[in-house]
Amino acid sequence: MKSRNESLIRLKKFQVDEKRRQVAQIEMMIADFERMATELDQQIEIEQSKTGITDIAHFAYSTFAKAAMGRRDNLLASANDMRVKLEAAQDGLAEALEELKKIELLDQREHQRERDEQNKLEQAEYDEVARLRYRR
Repeated sequence: MKSRNESLIRLKKFQVDEKRRQVAQIEMMIADFERMATELDQQIEIEQSKTGITDIAHFAYSTFAKAAMGRRDNLLASANDMRVKLEAAQDGLAEALEELKKIELLDQREHQRERDEQNKLEQAEYDEVARLRYRR
């Protein structure tokens, strides 16, 4: 039973680590998307200040600024989509941690039962020795 519990604990720890990596990876992607969107915002502002046209509907508005806005909007939409995935990944991590904790508790109980049984056997041996000595 020990090796089965230990193998199961190792498996659950691996799953927890994998879920943590997924959460961290998604968080990094969100941060990267937001950073790139901020950089595009800065580029749009620079382009608008160069051309002096800030009205998007103006016929002479910079095509670079329009394209940058589209990329920025796509990045922000992707970041929002990743937030949904992040929430799901965090839920998965919480579930994996809960499962690991349950298995570790079961393993501790099993070890405690084994120790209790061993203590009972030792106590029975001591009682037998004491009984035999008392008879003499």
